[in-house]
Amino acid sequence: MLHRIDWYIIKKFLGTFFYAIGLIICISIVFDVSEKIDDFISKDVTLKSIIFDYYVNFVPYFANLFSGLFTFIAVIYFTSKLAYNTEIIAILSAGVSFKRLMRPYMAGASVIVLFSYLLGNYIIPPANKKRVDFTNMYIGTRKDGNERNIHRQIEPGVFVYMSSYNASNDVGYKFTIENFIDRKLVSKLSADYIKWDREKKKWVIHDYNIRTIEGYTEKIVQGSEKDTTLNMSPEDYQVVENIVETMTLPTLNKTIENLKLRGVNTISYEIEKHRRRSQPFSAFILTIIGVSLASRKIKGGIGFHLGLGLLLSFSYILFMQITTVFATSNLLDPWMAMWIPNIIYGALAFYLYKRAAR
Repeated sequence: MLHRIDWYIIKKFLGTFFYAIGLIICISIVFDVSEKIDDFISKDVTLKSIIFDYYVNFVPYFANLFSGLFTFIAVIYFTSKLAYNTEIIAILSAGVSFKRLMRPYMAGASVIVLFSYLLGNYIIPPANKKRVDFTNMYIGTRKDGNERNIHRQIEPGVFVYMSSYNASNDVGYKFTIENFIDRKLVSKLSADYIKWDREKKKWVIHDYNIRTIEGYTEKIVQGSEKDTTLNMSPEDYQVVENIVETMTLPTLNKTIENLKLRGVNTISYEIEKHRRRSQPFSAFILTIIGVSLASRKIKGGIGFHLGLGLLLSFSYILFMQITTVFATSNLLDPWMAMWIPNIIYGALAFYLYKRAAR
């Protein structure tokens, strides 16, 4: 049950948090506009499109991305003010334990964790689609290049190979498709190239031969052109930056399963999935660290608390980036890479909490 003092701390906590988020968003928009103004002018982008297709969707994405950092800063700032106004001393002198003092902080952190999780996994991804589409159209981060030595499993027992694929004209060269039943090859199609027909929405195979194996006999059929329906599309071979940010959690899980079936590397997708799960819960850890550090008066005042808070915050972000690199390099499992910072800083939070409680 929350009392008046609890609501007082929660209001201070969440008020400072949203104020800090709003302030940094205003600053980031100014820098982002200055960086992209040349692209906006050269591409004749309308002001309405810039505001509603890009920045309206940019704001929640950016806010959620750094929610953990500003949770920590908010806790450090207003708790330090409470300490230096002797409000913390008054609360503890009234018989309130340090553990009981943490209750409103954890309640406020729970609100941030819940909203961050829901926003990051279900609400922000559809909004990100508009932002990413805008960026791909006007900023130009879409990559339509050549992929080489492509091996994919498009269905159970069905494997395709292309020596290279040109995404600009949707053509795959030296194409083969093999069909296995009970690990035995039953047919193999080889073609000079395969091309996507944009009108028919089908793949057209050129200069092909089909080898069918039935027991100890083989049958070979040749042809110059053949329409076919395959469980793949040109989008599977077009690399679009930040596409993973546009997927809700159910879509992301389904995409990972489909890509694994096709033999595609899913590291970046799995990193994103586990990052979305671990990042919101960092608010609990950073809140405990912030309260433990800022609840006592020390030499240096609020400035020292803020400086120490920023140092710990950026060390957490840096550590997260380091473990992400390890995951990308296959040196760590994605789930482990995303949760290791929480585990280490969780241990630090426990130590500081025990020390502060004494």
